[in-house]
Amino acid sequence: MCPCPSRRQVLLASGGGVTLAGLAACSAQPEVEEPTAGETLVALADVPVGGSLVVTTADGVELVVAQPTEGEVVAFSAICTHQGCSVRVREELLHCPCHGSEFEQFTGEVVSGPADEPLPEVAVQVQEGNVVTA
Repeated sequence: MCPCPSRRQVLLASGGGVTLAGLAACSAQPEVEEPTAGETLVALADVPVGGSLVVTTADGVELVVAQPTEGEVVAFSAICTHQGCSVRVREELLHCPCHGSEFEQFTGEVVSGPADEPLPEVAVQVQEGNVVTA
């Protein structure tokens, strides 16, 4: 769900008197929470080689963990840089269901907007067969 109120919600809350400036504030990029260092995210064996999955940390931070090649892992925030919705894996891309932005699953780069900033990278490493935050 988009964290911003809809135009209808803003109109109702303001009694119908709304300015474009009030709606423009909603387009600011969301703040991204950093996961706790040293947290085990997922077993490496559960991350598909050549694919990715979305995981949630113990603190509720959503991350995308990908394994571009066997044994190589990368991670990104799963929070769309457009308006803060959670991206999901869709075929070979990361897709934002709220407004349709798509991101490359191994780099976090924007493939199509409205997002214009990549997903922030999160440092991870493999330890004892698990993907762990660095």
